[in-house]
Amino acid sequence: MPVLYSFLIYSFISAYTPGPNNLMSLSNAVRFGFKKSFPFNLGILAGSFIVITICTVFSASLYQFIPRVKIVMQIFGAAYMLFLAWKIWRSSSEVNITDAKEVGFLSAMFLQFVNPKIYIGTITGMSSYILPFYQSAAVIFSFSMSLVAIVFSAAVIWALFGLMFAKALGKHSKIINTVMALLLVYCSASLFL
Repeated sequence: MPVLYSFLIYSFISAYTPGPNNLMSLSNAVRFGFKKSFPFNLGILAGSFIVITICTVFSASLYQFIPRVKIVMQIFGAAYMLFLAWKIWRSSSEVNITDAKEVGFLSAMFLQFVNPKIYIGTITGMSSYILPFYQSAAVIFSFSMSLVAIVFSAAVIWALFGLMFAKALGKHSKIINTVMALLLVYCSASLFL
């Protein structure tokens, strides 16, 4: 069960931290309203479903055909999480929404194919927390769908509460960044416990 908690913590942190999806969702909602910007969020849902499914199949195939890859993927996953923790801890939480452009469903869907955050996040999460412990295709698929739901919920939350979230991050950025960084360090260490 601790693996599941670590997976969920990692998934939420990687999905809810600023990235292309969240910043563009925030920008569109602020400039055009939630209703008009919602097709962008649906594009994130569709695109993340495709990319996360592909990454999950890729990770599961590696595990099945090259069992020794497990330790390499764990080390890579732990190193990536520590790098992400360092970046979050050192980052400022200023959100610049003026650079993002309005996009619709298809643009948001295709954005997922060039969004490195979704590839690295999925492969790291699946290969570190799920594949070493679960072999059932149905269970693995359900975990990948939970990732899709988390990514989609992050975009919607940033759209709905973006300005309030940005202001809170600005006021308490060091505390929030430190807590997220420490949670990622915990997730990284839990891979080897």
